[in-house]
Parts: sequence; structure tokens; C-alpha cells
Amino acid sequence: MRCMPDQLTGAVDAAITCELRLLDPKVRSSPELISELLDPEFVEIGASGRRWSRSEIIAMVVEQAATLTEPILARDMRGELLADGVVHLTYTSEFEGRRAFRSSLWRQMKHRWQLYFHQGTPSAL
Repeated sequence: MRCMPDQLTGAVDAAITCELRLLDPKVRSSPELISELLDPEFVEIGASGRRWSRSEIIAMVVEQAATLTEPILARDMRGELLADGVVHLTYTSEFEGRRAFRSSLWRQMKHRWQLYFHQGTPSAL
């Protein structure tokens, strides 16, 4: 399934579907599938505090996917439509004994949703 809007799915639901796809191990192991979901201008500020470019995050996620032993869990995901074609998602992730608050900005580009910005902030378990 591609992250393309349809008449039955609202913008927030479409963005949530796309965010969950990015957490899917099959997608995370494929540079091509990740690339489809990331905006050409994508930037991430990771839970480590590091700023990642689109190409850096693709390489890191694919490398990480090769050694995953457990899934990345997303909890309490919710979203707000900020403007036509722009959705802000927030959720908590849990992975390898670490928890982080997550914030993502998705924008509709032509006929699909792409992640424009993502930030993670560490949280105590």
C-alpha cells in the first residue's frame, strides 16, 4: 500500500498510515520504500539530538533494520490537520528499552503523503 490519499480516508488517517509504514521492518529495510515516504526536503532531529539529512536517515534506518531484534512500538498516536495538506502527528515510541516522544510533520505532495520533518525527544520509561 502506498501512502496516497483517497476519498474515504482523511488527512490525519493517511498520515498515521504512512507513519506506521515507516515503522514496518519491511519498509525500514528498503531504501526505495523509505524514499517514497520521505519528502525531498526531509530533516530529522533524533532523540540523540543529532540533525539528520534525508540521505543520512535512509542509510541509518536501512543499516539498523538489518540488526533489528524487536519491532518499534508506537503508542498514543494522534494527529491534527494544521492546514490543507499538512498534518502534525505525535506519539510515543518504545524500542530496545528506550522511550521517546515523537513529532512528525507530513505534507501532501501531488498525490501522496511524505514526511517533511521528524523529531524525537528521550523520555524516561
